[in-house]
Amino acid sequence: MSNDPPVRRARLTEAEGCALLKVRFSEAGYAIQEHVAFQEEGVEVVLDGYDPEARVGYEYLTTAAGDREEFTPEVVGALEARMRKGELFLFLIDEMEVDARGLSLAAERFLLAVERMKGGAQ
Repeated sequence: MSNDPPVRRARLTEAEGCALLKVRFSEAGYAIQEHVAFQEEGVEVVLDGYDPEARVGYEYLTTAAGDREEFTPEVVGALEARMRKGELFLFLIDEMEVDARGLSLAAERFLLAVERMKGGAQ
């Protein structure tokens, strides 16, 4: 057993996480707009990135941006219900869960899943 301290992954800031996600989603062919007011079926939030035509986007949840007050369990539940129906596809991820590498890999998996669900068309 080593006496080395545990390695902690560096948490990304809101700006860093959003910049990484914008690159990944843009590389996948989405026309991402930043800070999009999303208002549908009683849900009102501002998404970090969203392609309104493709109905695909992301939210990098951070304490600094106050996202946990906006994305309550009720709001997340309503969005997830719409995603299960294939009405929209939002990548919701908490800053506490990933570092840069993990965020990039998770976004890649999400985008592949969206492509499969949409039948390969954007």
